[in-house]
Parts: sequence; C-alpha cells; structure tokens
Amino acid sequence: MKRLAILLLALALPGAAAATDYAVQPAASTLGFSNTFQGESFNGRFGQWTAAISYDATNLASSKFDVEVTLASVKTGDNDRDTALPGADFFDTAKFPKAHFVTTGFRQSGGKVIADGTLTLRGVTKPVSLEVAFKPQAGGATLDVAGTVKRLDFGVGTGDYADTSVIGGDVKVTAHLQLAPK
Repeated sequence: MKRLAILLLALALPGAAAATDYAVQPAASTLGFSNTFQGESFNGRFGQWTAAISYDATNLASSKFDVEVTLASVKTGDNDRDTALPGADFFDTAKFPKAHFVTTGFRQSGGKVIADGTLTLRGVTKPVSLEVAFKPQAGGATLDVAGTVKRLDFGVGTGDYADTSVIGGDVKVTAHLQLAPK
C-alpha cells in the first residue's frame, strides 16, 4: 500500500511530464533574417540547418531548442551579397562553418513566451532571447520564432563594414517551423 501511495504521488507531481520531441518538416520550414544595406531592406535565409525541438507549452521548464546552421548555405537573392557573406569579412565559413543556438531556459513575459539561450557565431558565444509562438495543430504544430542579433557583437562585418549606417547593426532573425511529433 505504501508503494502504491508513493507511485501515485510521483505521478501527480507537477513538472513530471516530459516535453514532446518534434521533427522539423524541412520542406515547410524556413530559417531567415532581414537587415538593411544602404538604407534598403533585404531578406535572407539559410538552406541547411538542423533543429532538435522539445516543447511543452504547459511545462516550459522541460522544453529545449538546439539549432545548428550551415552558414555557407546563406542566400539573399543578390549574387554579390551571397558571395560576400560566407567570406572572411562576414561569416568566415572557412574558419567557422556553423552557427549554434541552444536554449538555457524559457520564460513568460507579458503574455509572450521567450526562449533565452546562447548563440555561437564566428567563435563568439553571447546570450540571445527569442520570442516563441507555438501553435498545436492536427498531426503536429507550428513554431514561429523571432528575435534580434547585434551582428557586431559577433564580429560579423567589422572593419570596413562596421558602419551601421551602411549595413544595419541589428539583424532580425525569424524561423517558421512545421513540426511533427517524433
């Protein structure tokens, strides 16, 4: 009888539930960014990336994201920019082929969910916070993420490219992920 009571108590404890692990559906998912160059907005996206997503909107403490991006897969629709971004002045993919974001925790803020984590880019690791919108749907969920990264904090576009009136200093990062439970 004592064992049964302990088992029932353990099952009733809040936070005992684990988050659902999700597989990203690449064909319906995007990882992108936007910025300005000489006052004109432009958008870009990464063609190669992986994301391990575990999420429970009712138990954020059990949730986690781990995203790795192949930086050389960047595309903006402008050949000059697409050639420059992987180079030594910007992402320097020869030395730093990947960017990595991993969550350190989630929190509620004014009715929104914020994913706090660390981003490693060009060998520099800094804290980054992203707004999360998770929407369950039949057979899975969608996950939209948005935040801002200060490119100069990571050494992206320094030297001749450090002038933020020419290339914006704040890069808006967005993702739309179509998820299926694993």
